[in-house]
Amino acid sequence: MAYRVNNIGLWLDEPEELLGQRAAEKLGVTRSDLASVRVVRSVLDARKKGSPRYIYTLEVELARGKQPAKLPPDVGEAPPPPEPLAPVKAPEQWPIIIGTGPAGLFAALGLLERGVRSILLERGREVVARRKDVAKLMRDGTLDPESNMNFGEGGAGAYTDGKLSTRINHPMVRKVIEAFARYGAPDHILIEGKPHIGSDLLPGAVAKLREELIAGGCEVHFGTRVDDLLYKDGHIAGVKLSDGRTLESNRVILAPGNSARELYERFAADGQVMVEAKPFALGFRAEHPQALINGIQYGNAAKNPRLPPADYKLAENLEVDGEVRGVYSFCMCPGGIVVPTPTQDGLQCTNGMSNSRRNARYANAGIVVSVSVADFEREGFRGPLAGLEFQRHWEGKAYELGGGRFYAPAQTIPDYLAGRVKKDPGGTSYRPGLAHTDLNQLFPERLTESLKQALRTFERKMRGFISEEGKLIGIESRTSSPVRITRGEDLQSVSMKGLYPAGEGCGYAGGIVSSAIDGLRVAEQIATELS
Repeated sequence: MAYRVNNIGLWLDEPEELLGQRAAEKLGVTRSDLASVRVVRSVLDARKKGSPRYIYTLEVELARGKQPAKLPPDVGEAPPPPEPLAPVKAPEQWPIIIGTGPAGLFAALGLLERGVRSILLERGREVVARRKDVAKLMRDGTLDPESNMNFGEGGAGAYTDGKLSTRINHPMVRKVIEAFARYGAPDHILIEGKPHIGSDLLPGAVAKLREELIAGGCEVHFGTRVDDLLYKDGHIAGVKLSDGRTLESNRVILAPGNSARELYERFAADGQVMVEAKPFALGFRAEHPQALINGIQYGNAAKNPRLPPADYKLAENLEVDGEVRGVYSFCMCPGGIVVPTPTQDGLQCTNGMSNSRRNARYANAGIVVSVSVADFEREGFRGPLAGLEFQRHWEGKAYELGGGRFYAPAQTIPDYLAGRVKKDPGGTSYRPGLAHTDLNQLFPERLTESLKQALRTFERKMRGFISEEGKLIGIESRTSSPVRITRGEDLQSVSMKGLYPAGEGCGYAGGIVSSAIDGLRVAEQIATELS
């Protein structure tokens, strides 16, 4: 019998060989009674400054004839392996998948597991070739609007960190992480509490996933932009490509990512596909020396070689002008760099990324404030694209403040709080470079005041966060989609049968894992319909 044993702690100076002994003690047996011990999960607990430790979940198997007298509360039977999925009847027309981000790729994988081949269409380039376009943007601000940090195989997450941590509790989380490990991501993601691949290794895993799809009979077409959908009597009929060609299908999975603005504008214009404005969050990238963050989070243990570069997670709900809104850290990148993520000239936005070793000099994270439909209306933006127009407006202002060529407007955190332009923000990981300016010129006053209040609160939680070594870089605006393509319980568009909106871009996910899960859910829905 195999058991899951939770909450086994080890201090930094204790060897992992002690895990088996402590599991045996918890089970009330001897170490020799354990036939096998396997680490299932490992989480760093750094809540006690200066004394961090690792907390493990183990799967142990007892020797034949051995059984614990009584199971403690944090011990249970190990779950059985999942049952293999049964194939379904192949459809007459292959499903078309728009986008090869996590939602699109895993939708194709989920369908293929059921014996259904699909056609994937991607406006950008394949993930390895895309690296050159990303490098050029970072080097000198030259943007390819079809292949960049957002568009291309792997989606926005391929070159912005590759974090596999998620706040959702779903049985498919494990399936997604195991899939990435199977396609070449490092095995440690299988046990980490906050699994992270790194933008240097994730592209290789994405490429291997695509190769498996092709080997299974799927088609993948790069440099193929979908400009419109085809309809017939309230049902999807296929897609129209930018080169004028059409492809027919009665099932289309829409997974283009949250920057596919042209498509959303098309849907809003012709009224065939229901679109609604969706709240999101925007703000800045905060950048600090990683050594500073290590000292804040780990105290006098900061230099212990067993500790990874420290991260943080901050959140506050604050009342400003009678409204309560959330301000929080987003996509924290230890040992990472700040990167440009525009998809259109004249619009400035940023994100963060880390390589697998997380060994860069700086740490960065989005510090963002939630915005609502009411915020859009106050600035004069209404209708289903109000959030998109609000987002675009501030990206344009950030570009102007940066002076062009995707230079990012930046300011030290103390100067931002004081409303002055005094100290140069100094060194940075961001390329093409920073423009020293007053970030108080960005965002409505109520949002600025919320961000400032939150920063002061964050300082009380992390002493040293507000320091001249910390800077804000503009802007972080694509935290999630500003629109939602409304769908029903059958995961189809409420206004267009056969259209399956999926992933972050359509408003149903927020990161690599949740997007992949949404793609798998859509695949399973289609398989159910074909059963």
